[in-house]
Parts: sequence; structure tokens; C-alpha cells
Amino acid sequence: MDHVQPKPEANAAVASIPFDNSYARLPAHFHAAADPSPVSEPWLIKFNRPLAQELGLDADTLERDGAQIFSGNSVPEGAEPLGMAYAGHQFGQFVPLLGDGRAILLGEVIDRNGVRRDIQLKGAGKTPYSRRGDGRAALGPVLREYIVSEAMHALGIPATRALAAVVTGEPVYRERVLPGAVFTRVAASHIRVGTFQFLAARGDTEGVKTLADYVIDRHYPGLHDRQRPYLALLEAVAERQASLIARWLCVGFIHGVMNTDNCAISGETIDFGPCAFLDDYDPAKVFSSIDQGGRYAYASQPAIGQWNMARLAETLLPLLDPEPSEAVNLANDVIAGYGARFQNHWLDGMKAKIGLTDEEDGDLELVQGLLTLMKDGQADFTLTFRRLAGVAENDATEPAFAATFRDPAAIAPWLAEWRTRLSREAGTPQERARKMRLVNPAVIPRNHRIEQAIRAAEDDGDFSLFEALLTVLSKPYEDQPGFAAYAAPPQPQEEVLRTFCGT
Repeated sequence: MDHVQPKPEANAAVASIPFDNSYARLPAHFHAAADPSPVSEPWLIKFNRPLAQELGLDADTLERDGAQIFSGNSVPEGAEPLGMAYAGHQFGQFVPLLGDGRAILLGEVIDRNGVRRDIQLKGAGKTPYSRRGDGRAALGPVLREYIVSEAMHALGIPATRALAAVVTGEPVYRERVLPGAVFTRVAASHIRVGTFQFLAARGDTEGVKTLADYVIDRHYPGLHDRQRPYLALLEAVAERQASLIARWLCVGFIHGVMNTDNCAISGETIDFGPCAFLDDYDPAKVFSSIDQGGRYAYASQPAIGQWNMARLAETLLPLLDPEPSEAVNLANDVIAGYGARFQNHWLDGMKAKIGLTDEEDGDLELVQGLLTLMKDGQADFTLTFRRLAGVAENDATEPAFAATFRDPAAIAPWLAEWRTRLSREAGTPQERARKMRLVNPAVIPRNHRIEQAIRAAEDDGDFSLFEALLTVLSKPYEDQPGFAAYAAPPQPQEEVLRTFCGT
């Protein structure tokens, strides 16, 4: 099998990673030492060489020794493996201690752009926070996270990145026996709303302040100069979350489990568990098998983002003002403004998708009118907007656009209104269509394609579908004739109705 990696030669150079582990230098109760547990027969499925080079790493050595390093069998010099402590609201219920149950932070590096980034193993064994878990990951969730995190990056949406994936040669036991794997991901950091909640729940105000100062230094430099730096921090995190979730909605992404422990302070998309992308547009769509009540449905995500920011605000109250009532007022102002922040980002994104740049009264209604028709007509989210770019350039493509709707004739009145609105915009049809194609992807990580890649890998050891999917998703805004089938929605028998977390 061409993915099998040779064992390192006896005299081979040991991979060097220039770690600088600032989180490990924070107070001891913020984390716990957690060495990876060795596995029997690791081999490297995939190594992200461009990302390794971006991080300033020795890509040649890492690729050669990747099976040992990215399985946790060989811990590079300078690493300080640890599990991070955090709490979290899981489906609205507060759990005061969660922590990295199957993730181990190897350390941090400064990339070629001067940005500090975490390197973390997922599935490398038990940590002090594993509770009754085995600390392992199955191959399917590892492939899903690799595919979707790299796809999100290619779409231009802030997200954790995939550095490597390794099969362990050992089984893991879930509903059935599955091949084990380890995923290596990279993030601006893995600090979450739940990290603040862990300290606040213990009455550790000094710890909250230490963490807030660390976050400002690492992610929001300059806020220390503000009159109220911790209020400025809350505002900055809320702004990034509002922008992030608006971007999710503009590509039809459903995170699936937006608990506070899965909400990154950096503003990145994190923890790709039961995530999925819309096929036909339905604002109430839920894929996650564990979301029985629809708490994290597609259209519920903006409100959940606001709810999560309210939980962060609660942890920061002692730092906002010495007078409790004033601290609450300051926090409430930020949370109350979250809706407007999100709406502005979302409407700007949706207007760009339909070719609008100027601002006019009625633009929101025009967008909402199309979404209503898409819902009623069971139109595919991605195809509808991509084909609309074609209509903007050439009226002859209108039949292909209308065909995405159950009743093609129903879209005609909206198209007439849209064309009237476009007539007041500057630019040629060709320029407008080009800009629309830059924000309307031709391909997304379709759920059925991900499942096909996982099945082939789990059942037959065939990673060709996984590789093909990564290739096409690396250029999501381009029409790729050789991969045209990947733009198509699933046939009825191919539809994926439920996705799973993998823990």
C-alpha cells in the first residue's frame, strides 16, 4: 500500500520542531501533563507538506518519520505534551470539568508569518481528563476532520488546520470495532469559552485575569492599552464569532455541536465532529445524531453564538468593573449588540452572493425572498448560488438555474425583481459574475462524498477517494471539469441524514 511509511533509519536525524510553549508556562491548574500512548503499527495516511513549510518545520524529516511522530510514538525534543483543562455548557447543561479527553497539545511554534500556533494530537491516548474514555480516535472522524478543516481553509473561513493523519494499526471500540487513527491539527490556539468557564466556576478570578491577559497578548495585541481592556476583549471575541458564524451560513455549513467548549476564543472553527454542509436548503436542518432537539440547527447558529458570548461575559464580569451592577450593564451592552454585528456580516455576505455591492432599502427582503423560494422549492444551496452567477452573465443559463427548484416557474418573479435591482449596480455582467463566483463555491465537502471516502478507507483500506476529495476541495471556487461529479448533490439513495461525533 503506497501510504505505508518505512521505519526511520537508525542513523536518521530526529525531526526537529522549534517549540516555544507559552501555554505550558501558565499556572499548573490550567493544564495537566499527558504523554501520548504508543501504538503498535502506525503508518502515515496523509501529511500536509505546504502547512508544515508554512509553520517553518522540516517537512522532509517529518514526512519520513511522520508515522512515529504523528502517532505519538516519538515525541519531538522540546515538546511539553499536555491536556488543557476546560469546562463547558453541553447542549445547555453546564459541566464544570471536561478538558482534553483525547487531545494532547504537543506544543507551540512561531510560523513564518510570526504567528504563534498550536500543534495538537487527537486520538493519541488517555489524559487526566479522559474520564471513562479511551483517549483514542477512529479512522472515520479523523478523515472527516481532515477533509472539512482543509476545505474550510480553502473556502477562506477561519478554521483549525490538518497537518497529518496516521492509522495506528490498533482497533477502537465504538458501536462496532473500527480502525484507530490519530489526527494532528494546528490552531491559533485551543483556548475556548469553556477554558474561562473552568476557572470562573472555581471562583478563580485571578486565574480568569491571567487567562484573559494571555489571550489579549496572543490573539488581540493592543487591547491592554484600552481604558477597559477586558471589555474590549469581550467585544473583540464577539465580533470574530459573529463574523465566523455569518461565513458558515453563507456556505451552508452546520457545525453540529456548538457547545461553549467548542467555541474558540481565537475566532476559528474548531472541533469538526458531526458537522455537515447543506444540500437542499432548509433552515431547520440538523445532521448531528446527538442533537435531538435541533439546538444547533443551521438557522439556530447565530443565536447560539450570542448565547455562548453571554457565557463568556459571565466569566469576565469581575474584570469589567468593580461595581457588579455596572459590570453587568457593560456586558449586556456587548451581548445586546451581537445580533446587529452578525446581521451586518451575514447580509454583506449574502448580498455578495447575489451580485450586490451597493446598499439599498429592500436588499434584505430580496435575499430573504430567494431563501424562502429555495426552501419551498427544495433547491440545492450551493448549486443555486453558483448557477445564479451564470445568469448574471448570460440569460441563456436561466433554465439550468431554475431547474434547481422543484417548480422552476416559481423563481421567475424573483428573477425579474433581482434583474431590476442589478440594473442599478455598476460594472459589466462579466465582472459581476466573476465576483459572484469568488464567493459562491462550485464544490463543497458534500456529506455523501465524505461518507464514501470513509467507507472505502475503513472497509477496503482504499484512500483514493479521500485523496480525490482533498484535491477538488483545494480549489472550491473553480470549475474543475475533471471533477464535475463532485459538484452534484446526492441522489436520493446517497443522502446522509445523520452525522456522528466519533467519541
